Amino acid sequence: MFTGIIEELGEVLDWQPTTDAARLTIRGPLAVSDAAHGDSISVSGVCLTVVDRGEDWFTADVMAVTIAMSTLSGVTTGSRVNLERAALVGDRLGGHIVQGHIDGTSTLLSVTEGSVWRVLRFSLSPEVAPLVARKGSIAVDGVSLTVSAVGTDWFEVSLIPETLAVTTLGLKAIGDAVNIETDILARHVARLAELASTTTGRSES
Repeated sequence: MFTGIIEELGEVLDWQPTTDAARLTIRGPLAVSDAAHGDSISVSGVCLTVVDRGEDWFTADVMAVTIAMSTLSGVTTGSRVNLERAALVGDRLGGHIVQGHIDGTSTLLSVTEGSVWRVLRFSLSPEVAPLVARKGSIAVDGVSLTVSAVGTDWFEVSLIPETLAVTTLGLKAIGDAVNIETDILARHVARLAELASTTTGRSES
């Protein structure tokens, strides 16, 4: 479990694909400062498990389904990624509850510059759109953000200078893809509504 408050920018050291998976090695001194084999680290919003580590790096295995539905398929040596260690019980919840189980990817559609802030507009797939609400929470590449505006097939987030400086979102250009994870509460409400609709349909028949 994570909070979406990025702790450091990591650097991809190695990406070794196999027939149905890949092994990813990332430099992240803070992330591995207290990490042990089997610990979880969020890599740009994707929860990965530490299988090996050194003084300032860690290695994780990435399964085929994760590669297919995330931006990790496009990383290369030198790529920057957002890193967050799993939350400790009793920590302050500075962001929101983030599982590291992404819904898929979105594409950056436009960038609007403010005096000190920046508004990013991302695409929304029909499957994910019902789970995104104005002033609701969303994780973009693992960063906990508040939805500032939303349409039928897009949503916007407003980024302060700190977020632009300490996460990969400040490096994004139009056309870039990001990992998104909708709020866990929205997922459960949608599932309850789906089940209720199914039950009502059966009763009426």
